[in-house]
Amino acid sequence: MSCLFNSYDPYFKQPFGAVRAGQSVRLSLCIPEELGYVDPHLVLQKEGRFDVPVYYRMNFNGQTPKQNHFSVEVTLNDPGLYFYYFDLYTDFRRIVRGPDNCGMVSWQDGEKWQITVYDAAFETPESIKGKVFYQIFPDRFCEGVENKPMPFPDRIYQADKHAEPFWQPNEVGGHLNEDYFGGDLKGIQLKLPYLHEMGVDFLYLNPIFEAHSNHRYNTADYLNVDPLLGTNEEFEALCAEAKKYGIGIVLDGVFSHTGSDSRYFNREGRYGEGGAYRDPSSPYRSWYDFDPKYKGGYRSWYDFDPKYKGGYRSWWGFETLPEVNEETPSYVEFITGVGGVIDTWLRRGAAGFRLDVADELPDEFIEQIRTAVKRVSPEKFLLGEVWEDATTKYGFNQRRTYLLGKGLDSVMNYPFKNAVLDFVKGKPAEQAANEILTICEHYPAPAMDTALNFLSTHDTERALTVIADEPANGRGREWQSGRCVTGDAYEEGLLRLRMAYAIIYTLPGVPCLYYGDEIAMQGYRDPFNRAFFRWDAHEQRLRPVLAQLAQLRHTCEAFRTGKLNVLRAEGGILHYQRIGEAETAEIIVNRTEHIIVETLASGKSTEVNPMGFTIVVEEVGHNPNHSYYDYI
Repeated sequence: MSCLFNSYDPYFKQPFGAVRAGQSVRLSLCIPEELGYVDPHLVLQKEGRFDVPVYYRMNFNGQTPKQNHFSVEVTLNDPGLYFYYFDLYTDFRRIVRGPDNCGMVSWQDGEKWQITVYDAAFETPESIKGKVFYQIFPDRFCEGVENKPMPFPDRIYQADKHAEPFWQPNEVGGHLNEDYFGGDLKGIQLKLPYLHEMGVDFLYLNPIFEAHSNHRYNTADYLNVDPLLGTNEEFEALCAEAKKYGIGIVLDGVFSHTGSDSRYFNREGRYGEGGAYRDPSSPYRSWYDFDPKYKGGYRSWYDFDPKYKGGYRSWWGFETLPEVNEETPSYVEFITGVGGVIDTWLRRGAAGFRLDVADELPDEFIEQIRTAVKRVSPEKFLLGEVWEDATTKYGFNQRRTYLLGKGLDSVMNYPFKNAVLDFVKGKPAEQAANEILTICEHYPAPAMDTALNFLSTHDTERALTVIADEPANGRGREWQSGRCVTGDAYEEGLLRLRMAYAIIYTLPGVPCLYYGDEIAMQGYRDPFNRAFFRWDAHEQRLRPVLAQLAQLRHTCEAFRTGKLNVLRAEGGILHYQRIGEAETAEIIVNRTEHIIVETLASGKSTEVNPMGFTIVVEEVGHNPNHSYYDYI
């Protein structure tokens, strides 16, 4: 039976994907005569407590051989998620979403299609679109001031830059996250020419605020750079120098919790006698949620309510990360008010913020952060950490709304990462295409055009390790330590990594290269994915490829906001277009072991090497027998 409906196909649904509030959507069906008499209705329901399904009778549009055609147009006025299927109104039959997104006849409830309706005024920074990001874990990138003294006695300096990060416990519990390799802001500034050569437009820095661990996600002071990294003045100097290279700097904002070892909580006493833990009258006390029975001072562990491990609510039970109450007015004002944390760093030169664990922050708080960001400039960027489809995420006992236009600009695109890595490792192109198109369909265009696409991060295994090494499968750090693929497995892994980055650099959104991936660094999860950058590495084969891909993004407007159109997804072959107003790019990725000859949309053909890719860019309306840019 031919396809009855497919929301990815413009014949069946226009426009593609999410729509602005007040926009109309046209949906069409193609019903084979063999199904007999039908009277199809669109069944559409907005997700909400008091919303009910609405039935729209579809219009008969005529026949083609053995096919009946129906359509209906609806206007969607209110932001939110809408779900739909089709009722044929005969023999209790309906059309529901099949696993390949095509409609299938069913006599029972099935999966529905989704339409995301977002705020009509939603816009995201134009300066982000079509650009390239680079993520830096500050302690591990470059040491600008060598052999500097540690600013606090409990920090351990690692002079050997080739050493593996600490992971083993010692006789007193170990030094995990207490070892520092000395990377700093001056080191980043020294490497700006290198980053510019790689085609980088924005740096995403993991936390730089004062904190007492090498990852710095346990903030101690929101208003000052960690002294090992530099000073506030050096941050401003870095931003000013980066601007000369056309590079902006996006900071990591950790606002769901602070460190216990901070001037706000001060459990460890590093910051004197004040702080919420030590002083019930502290101005920061209301920021935290203490056990009502807790009055300060030492108590045995069994005296505490399990919800209040250590006497207070903490992030995922880690006592060193006390959670904050994001509804507390003084905390909200401190973070989002005029002269607050957001305002201060953006005015010091930052280009935006990435919100750590955004799905654990209340929507109202994220909206207040957005107000603070956009108050400085509409071009300042607000990115969120979300690991799943951000439009369907649940939290706080409700569907999250942060991607509907009043919260985040966009999110970290973990679904793309998973789809691309799975494909280059051997899963079928059909699966990758469906997973990618699902995100493209669900996300508002302003968010999709600025989504951060990546293969590695500080929270995940490095891409080459995922591609070429054994899965950890729950095995611990002792097994992970020191592992490194070599020989044929390494060489094949490098080819697959090259293919993966070709896809990441050409999909909707903006690519983000994790420091060290360009020299094929390896490593399982924290801390092995956070080794110091190997500036003396001999592996340089990926660098020119990534630089050329970045150049292609900068010169071809189709990669800025161009529509994605999948032409072929079959086994080991993924062939898609990015269609812009003036140019169209075609990307063919060949994961097979054989050279292929692929027909382009223009009708001409191109060869694609085994385990390789080809990109062809043509001007819209140009002679189809000529392309002015080929990349193999």
